[in-house]
Parts: sequence; C-alpha cells; structure tokens
Amino acid sequence: MYKRPHFQELNDRLKEPRKFIQVILGPRQVGKTTLVKQLLSDIEVFSHYASADAVAAAGGIWIEQQWEIARTIKKQRNANEIILVIDEIQKIPDWSEFVKAQWDKDSFENNSVKVVLLGSANLLIQKGLSESLTGRYETILLMHWSFAEMNKAFGFTPEQYVWFGGYPGTAELVFDEDRWKKYVLDALIEPTIMKDILMLSRIDKPALLKNLFELACMYSGQILSFNKMLGQLQEAGNTTTLSHYLTLLNNAALVTGINKIYKEKLRQKASIPKLQVYNTALLTVQLNETFNDIQLMPEKWGRHVESAIGSHLVNYARNENYRVFYWRHRNDEIDFIIEKGGVLIGLEVKSGKKQKIGGIQAFKNAFSPKKVFLIGDAGMPWQELLKINPAELF
Repeated sequence: MYKRPHFQELNDRLKEPRKFIQVILGPRQVGKTTLVKQLLSDIEVFSHYASADAVAAAGGIWIEQQWEIARTIKKQRNANEIILVIDEIQKIPDWSEFVKAQWDKDSFENNSVKVVLLGSANLLIQKGLSESLTGRYETILLMHWSFAEMNKAFGFTPEQYVWFGGYPGTAELVFDEDRWKKYVLDALIEPTIMKDILMLSRIDKPALLKNLFELACMYSGQILSFNKMLGQLQEAGNTTTLSHYLTLLNNAALVTGINKIYKEKLRQKASIPKLQVYNTALLTVQLNETFNDIQLMPEKWGRHVESAIGSHLVNYARNENYRVFYWRHRNDEIDFIIEKGGVLIGLEVKSGKKQKIGGIQAFKNAFSPKKVFLIGDAGMPWQELLKINPAELF
C-alpha cells in the first residue's frame, strides 16, 4: 500500500523520546487516518486509537477516558511507552484544555504516553493549538494529493489528474463518473461545508457560504471582484461577509482567493482575488461535461489545466512556505507568481489558449523576477510541471 512521504516524518518523530504532541492536520479524505493506521501497524509500540467522530456529543470526559485507557494498557503490558491517537479532535468542545491537562499530568509523573491528534486543517489550529498548547506540539500538514502521488498509487495519467483531482478515496470510481460525482458531492463537499465549517465557525448565512463555494469553483482560474460575486449570488450579503466566508473556505482547503502582486505590499490584501480550487475534483463536479467530452473542447480544457496547475501551486505552498500571486496590468498578465524570500518566479500557462506571451516581458520589466516559465506547447509541458515540487523552481 502506498505511503505518503509524511509517513517517515511521523515515524521518525515518534521514535524520539516523548517531547511534543504530534498534530496531523489536513482536509477531509487526504489520508490522515490511513497514514496513522499504517504507522501503528508497522511500529513495535503499543497503541490506543479512538475517534471523536464516532461518539455522540463527545466531551472532555471522553478525552480523559481515552487517556486512562492508554495508561492502563501501558501498565498492564509493562511497556515503557504507548502511543495514544485521537482522531477528529476538533469535534470536542474545548478539547485543547483537556488535552493540556492530561499531557501536563503525564509530564509531571514522567509517564511516556506519546500523543497523536488528527484534525481538519487550519480550523483546528485556530480553535485550540495556539490557545492552550503553546510549546507542547508539532504539526504535520497533509494537503491534497499531488499528481505524482496519484500516479504512483493509482496509475493516474496527467489528464485524469486534471479532471478527477487528488482524492485517493475516489480513484476506484473514476470509470463511473455519475457515481464519482455523487461521492465527491455527498461524502466530501457536503460534510466539509455543512459540518466542519459550520461547527467551528459562526455562519449567519449558510446558504450564502455554499453558494459562494459553488461560484468559486465554477470561476476557478478567473479574477472576480467581491461586488461581481454578489451580483452572481442569489442570497443577499455584503462584500465583508463574502471575504470572511472565502477565508473560511480557504482554511478548509476547498477554495482560495489568490491576491494580485504589487510592489506596494499593503495593496495586495485589498486586491481583487483570482479564485482557485485546491482540488480540481471540486470544479469538475460542478460541470456537465464528461472526461471524454472536455478533452475535445480546447478552451475549456485549457482552463481546467490552468486550475490544476493553480491547485498544484497552492497545495505545495502550505508546506513549502512560498506565496502564490497573479499579475495583470492592462492587457498584460502572468497567471501565477510564486514568491519566497523576495525571489519571484513567474508561470504563464498557455495550454488551450492563444500563444500570446507579451505579458512575460512586461512582467520582467516591472518586477525583475528570477525566472519566468511559459507552461505549454512552446515551453515547459504542463504535465512536467505537475510532476515536480514547485519549490524546486527557485
């Protein structure tokens, strides 16, 4: 069975003396639970696994009980240490205070209970880690699967990855597209929006949040102001609400708004966003075309390829600590710019579009980037770009 690169990182950390709580973050269906269960089956250490998702109205007492079970197993087996794994930890109200209390108790008593917590992306960080567990934890962030991973694990072609995206749990369904779409909608999108986000954030207009998500998917790869978004949405709202909801969708690793790059950094946050899905499956399920249909439509296929490249960039950005922008000035544009430590790399995607490259020289004149890549038939093949970690371009 395929093991994500993070497997070895977590394995190495848990072989060290007890130092930190290990927190594994990531959106739904990217393999957090699978990775931990793979590790528990490989490592020669006693363990106890529990999921808050399977317990109705789980609370702090439940956390204490899981800790006591782990301590009891360790004592009964006369073991030097034990690994306690708690999945979906963010679903327990005030979870971080209870975790802190139990962790500090073991620290005081010199009891080696190693702890792994699993939860949903930045939503978990905002609701607990920084409040109570400062100095007690390390994080491992699992984002959506890359093309290289989907290819290695399931034999995906670049074209399949562009259309079906990077959800490993859907790989066996891609030859029945109706079933595949229903699974993505019902098992991935619906619970993320209607459970994860609504549970952890105050949402006054749930219908507006869902409509904004669908709009952002449909317009992935396009620049759209919040005022224009309001004009497209049926539910009444305002630009401040839309900006807040887009932030929540970004925290859940569904869609984001890429900022325009300016020389004056203060202007970037106020720029009109370029909408971008984190996983092209989220765009595909909004469309009526099939995989075979879309490849016969060069313009639409080109937009889908561009969205796949955008998702490739924003997913890696979370772990590689670079930032993603776009640039447009009058008729000149660069689809994506990645920036790290003040170094700029431009990427202009030309798959399925007219080979107009005047924007590259204009961007060079304005920003003096380290490199600019033309992605498409006249430059680096988009298939090759999807194979690499974008940080290697620096």
